[in-house]
Amino acid sequence: MREIYVDEASISWLGSNPSAPIVINILIRTARQEPWRDLDPEVADVIEPELSGIADEILDAIGHEIPEYARPLEGSFGRAVHRGVDEALGQFMGLVREPDRDRRASRKVYVILGRGEYRQGRLLDSLQSAYRIGARIAWRRIAAASLEAGLDGKTLSLLAESIFVYIDELSADSTEGYAEAQFKQQGARLRRERQLVTLMLREPSANPEELRAAARMAAWQIPKSLAAVACHERDLAEVTRVLPIGVISATVDGYGCLAIPDPGGPGRHQQVSTTLAGRASAMGPTVAPGRLSESWQLARVAFDAATSGALPADRLIRAEDHLVDLALYRSRDLIARLREQTMAPVGDLTPKAQARMAETALAYVENSGNAAEMARSLNIHPQTARYRIARLRELFGDDLDRPDRRLALELSLRSR
Repeated sequence: MREIYVDEASISWLGSNPSAPIVINILIRTARQEPWRDLDPEVADVIEPELSGIADEILDAIGHEIPEYARPLEGSFGRAVHRGVDEALGQFMGLVREPDRDRRASRKVYVILGRGEYRQGRLLDSLQSAYRIGARIAWRRIAAASLEAGLDGKTLSLLAESIFVYIDELSADSTEGYAEAQFKQQGARLRRERQLVTLMLREPSANPEELRAAARMAAWQIPKSLAAVACHERDLAEVTRVLPIGVISATVDGYGCLAIPDPGGPGRHQQVSTTLAGRASAMGPTVAPGRLSESWQLARVAFDAATSGALPADRLIRAEDHLVDLALYRSRDLIARLREQTMAPVGDLTPKAQARMAETALAYVENSGNAAEMARSLNIHPQTARYRIARLRELFGDDLDRPDRRLALELSLRSR
């Protein structure tokens, strides 16, 4: 069931007219796709003399009732409004006479009007209001002329339905034009932002003038400092929409890359962290705009570490808080070989005993062999700690006292 919009003024007119009970049924009829097809073509002869007066009244009402249009209808804006009104009325009369006429050229007028509203920075509300005003005035004037011409109630009902269905179609055309313009502008903006991010990641760095030119094209103000954030490519679009104004992004080598301006600003890190909560992501160090590639390289390593399980993968990781872990992660192939070498003395133990001695060895090097400190860190009795130290010496011998071997042991154990 389709409800047809009738404004208060039209209802008042209907209430004072003897044909109202018949006409009111437009509110409960099932709307056909093109109800004007059921009208006698001769009805257009009744409508045509009213068109000029209807157009003038619509233009006057639009200027008085819609603040955004309350200005002289002149220049390109005035021409567009005049053409839209004239085209709508002429096209409607033409459809009554010839329902199969080609409407593509006329519909383009309303697509263009929708585009114009977006480019003027207005929402579609004003244009939609103008359509409703036009429908209200056209219905009142055409209905009065139809009654004077002696048209019956069924024809009046069809006329009303035709007007409001027709206005719905014009509105849909403008909505299409608005969405098209919005999509094109946003697409162009995103392309320029991607180009800017790519330029800042370039090695060697782009020269300052080239960077400023690209920033102007993207309508982006170059900040004093930046940090790169790496995330899943699939998360990029959603994350970018809700991040602070000024954050720009691009897909880089299969990763999502965000350029965060002034990352040390008040509340900025918290805002970015909240947005990325529950997602694997990593932020590189704060750098000057011309050095974004340095921040990006570290952010990407930290992201890889998180997605491989070496670091938490459910929140934003600050790469600078995990430099040792990242150094180990980047050298994981070498560290794996080092671990195989340094942990050879425990190779004959059971897996459970190997894990216990690895834990003890790491506590030993971290606490410089202090049994009391080891006991606290391992949550065991000091006597147990001393027993384990004795066992370590049996297995590792003098390597526990050699600085180079202790460092190798610590690296291999931390990498676990």
